Amino acid sequence: MKSESTLSRRSPRILIVRLSAIGDVIQQMPVACALREHLPEAFLAWAVEARAATLLRGHRALDELIELPRGWLKSPRTVWRLRRQLRAMEFDVVLEAQGLTKSALLGRLSGAKRRIGYDKPRGRELSRWLNTQLLEATAEHVVDANLELLRPLGIERPAVRFDVPELPADRASAEEMIRQAGLDGGFALINPGAGWPSKIWPAERHAAVARYLGQRRGLPSMVLWAGEEERTLAERIVSQSDRHAQTAPATSLAEVAALSRRCRLFIGSDTGPLHLAAAVAAPCVGLYGPWPARKHGPYGPQHVVLQKMYIEGSTKQRRNASPKYMEAITVEMVTQACETILGRSDREAA
Repeated sequence: MKSESTLSRRSPRILIVRLSAIGDVIQQMPVACALREHLPEAFLAWAVEARAATLLRGHRALDELIELPRGWLKSPRTVWRLRRQLRAMEFDVVLEAQGLTKSALLGRLSGAKRRIGYDKPRGRELSRWLNTQLLEATAEHVVDANLELLRPLGIERPAVRFDVPELPADRASAEEMIRQAGLDGGFALINPGAGWPSKIWPAERHAAVARYLGQRRGLPSMVLWAGEEERTLAERIVSQSDRHAQTAPATSLAEVAALSRRCRLFIGSDTGPLHLAAAVAAPCVGLYGPWPARKHGPYGPQHVVLQKMYIEGSTKQRRNASPKYMEAITVEMVTQACETILGRSDREAA
């Protein structure tokens, strides 16, 4: 395939396609930021499925957010409507960042002649046949690999910025939650849930960490949740915390981001809220089991990532992994990681 490193006009029209999931969309944000920095006159749009779209609304790098309804590909009427909508925007370039048939198909529906995507192994299913220019990613961490997608546009090793938007309503809501919970003096956020059971650290260990922070550091914890199953998990942690933790109110992703901006410490496993906290510069303790942390850990040197073992295998194997991968992380490992982060912030404040 022909390799190009320049754009045909000064104000190119570029479509980013990263449809889901929450953590993946967050880790794609630096691509939009780098495009805006290096191509300030470009028209930038992002196509994303509805659940993850909330994090991109109001993002200053974007001119247009194209929100796709759930199950859009199963509806010929919706597909035809999207085709008309996309073609009316006259895109020059598509950056197809997901590496799946449906994401590459959306790029093709746009009518853009130049569709940049990934070769193996990141380019999967039929995406390699639907894109016109394939890139082999060499970086280890997913954020750096995402940014490599910009190389064909002449953008090399850009600075990593997320610029997660914070709307006034979300800021006010988070500050009210903190006030009502009596956490104005500082707090830790604990996010015990995850998309897969193989990523969950035991509730009693989270509770032990909350007790440690409360007793040794005078730092109370707020436990986040989403859905009834996670709420039950959060309540178990709180009930075993000797009153050093409390259950968070129901929160949107944007409110989680606003709370994370204001916490002293965030503790969680490999899931969307952890990457969201990292993106808004909250210092994080990342708990990793089957998925390799060197590729998927919270991005940046301010975080501490804990992992004793992982699986060099398929996603299916990781999803169905034994609890032993997460249980290999001890309470002492996590409290020491918390001390590392809090000690660093104490020294900076001195």
